[in-house]
Amino acid sequence: MTATGTIETWLTDMDGVLVHEEVPLPGATDFIEALKSSGRKFLVLTNNSIFTPRDLRARLLGSGIDVPEEALWTSALATAQFLLDQRPGGSAYVVGEAGLTTALHDVGYVMTDRDPDYVVLGETRTYSFEAITRAIRLIEAGAIFLATNPDPSGPSQHGTLPATGSVAALISTATGRKPYYVGKPNPLMMRNALNRIDAHSETTAMVGDRMDTDIVSGLEAGLRTYLVLTGSTRREAVERYPYRPTEVVDSVKDLIHLVG
Repeated sequence: MTATGTIETWLTDMDGVLVHEEVPLPGATDFIEALKSSGRKFLVLTNNSIFTPRDLRARLLGSGIDVPEEALWTSALATAQFLLDQRPGGSAYVVGEAGLTTALHDVGYVMTDRDPDYVVLGETRTYSFEAITRAIRLIEAGAIFLATNPDPSGPSQHGTLPATGSVAALISTATGRKPYYVGKPNPLMMRNALNRIDAHSETTAMVGDRMDTDIVSGLEAGLRTYLVLTGSTRREAVERYPYRPTEVVDSVKDLIHLVG
């Protein structure tokens, strides 16, 4: 697939593209600085729902990457927007952390384990057997099952980490109910991101490290797509997919010249 024309706006994944946990990846700082200097609008997208944008900004700053708070868009924020649009003023039982609970509170949702409208599963590093059991029973009792993202795992400095999709599979096996996933590759998250920065798909690029979330979501949204090899997808794995990114590069360092 060949890229043509100027890229006016950028969407980029965070984990595996800019950082591994809190360790910066090659070119990440310079890439973000180039985006800011160019004056081009951009968003850093993440399916990780653990942190609020303020928390993420602080963590990225600690890694030497200065991303404005308003340029961070998480699956937690996308999930909150989805719930606000679907059922304003509703209630949810949440398995997740502050990034998700804060986003839901901010749109007026009530957190409860008593007959909630939804069970919402997000990312956490402290999954509780009791919380998962409660979620299973509430779904069996009629609560609608949502999850922030389908990623089964994520990269870290020390190896693979289990992620939301793996726990969602556990709950689905127990209940026979599959969740509705709001985060990438759901086109809703991409559409919301484009709308937030008044971007047009024809002149926007998506940078990611996963073929099965970042690249396919960018492709389906009509964006140019750049796969970096600093995260989950290895170069030899690209051929296994029926779709292709616009370009495969070693890291975001190789994209700085495109920012202009």
